[in-house]
Amino acid sequence: MSWSVEAGSSGAPRILVARLGAMGDVIQTLPAVADLRNRLPEARIAWVVESRWAPILDGNPHVDDVIPVALRRWRNLANGPGSWRAAVRFALDLRAWGCDVSIDFQGLLKSAALAGLSGARERAGFDRTLLREPLAEIAYTRRALTSRPHVVDRYRDLAAFATGSTASGRAEFPLPAGRLRPDMPASFVLASPEAGWAGKQWPEEHYGRLASLLWSDHRIPLAVDCAPGAEACIARIRANAPAGSVLAHPSTIPELIGATRHARAVVGVDSGPLHLAAALARPGVAIFGPTDPIRNGPYGDSITVLRAQGALTTYKRDRESHRSMHACAPDLVYERLHQLLV
Repeated sequence: MSWSVEAGSSGAPRILVARLGAMGDVIQTLPAVADLRNRLPEARIAWVVESRWAPILDGNPHVDDVIPVALRRWRNLANGPGSWRAAVRFALDLRAWGCDVSIDFQGLLKSAALAGLSGARERAGFDRTLLREPLAEIAYTRRALTSRPHVVDRYRDLAAFATGSTASGRAEFPLPAGRLRPDMPASFVLASPEAGWAGKQWPEEHYGRLASLLWSDHRIPLAVDCAPGAEACIARIRANAPAGSVLAHPSTIPELIGATRHARAVVGVDSGPLHLAAALARPGVAIFGPTDPIRNGPYGDSITVLRAQGALTTYKRDRESHRSMHACAPDLVYERLHQLLV
């Protein structure tokens, strides 16, 4: 059964969106929030998000207020009274914002708790059968079901449920312009080796082989992106590649967006940078193993997905690259890239 958002005392509904992180998940929620705006142009929409991902929402025309939350800082409140005061102040400020409806796109206890703290009269989330942490449903007054497999479409269905409508039209991914670092060459292929857990990562030696092929045939370097301070993986990739074929690209979020916009092609795994590239409709290759590309793959058709035949789907957070990731040979990835570069 659907329901509709009702206006508050101000005459316009105030909607709180809860999608805290991570990077790819925030990006994949953008179309759902655009749907909210298109359906309710008069609404005031706030998005509560972890502070480190807030730059993804810079300049978003569909979000009136970005509410950053420092969850990392609060995880151990035993750090002292400062942590307690910050957490309490945030909760009071959130409630003071005065939302009428909260929509929890994340479906975790922490996001559901924030939706509850908001004081919203109506709190929407997914049915427990679709939640990673089913207890989160306790915080909801309304629960949505959807049978669509991809998370982008699921989020759009939740937004449609919250507005008494039907998800339709093209998915919108409003993203900041970003900025390209001045030291980047005119032509490069961008790779982002890191993922939320090691099981989803392609072996580092495979990147070295891929860089060798790109350099030998096209004289195009492989720009390897990472978070600042995580350059050790780039050094290991360089050790297996010719001199000059691998560029280090430790980046902020704006720099990653800028590099993605300017790259000739991208190579990614199931991680935020890949979903960024898909949202920007950049060409490239995605390497999947334990996670299901039908549910978590790059949205749209600009990126080719490679997955070893017979790969088993599992979301177990392994500490080593899954064997199905090893099975995806660098020569096969290069073959698909080569078609994009010629």
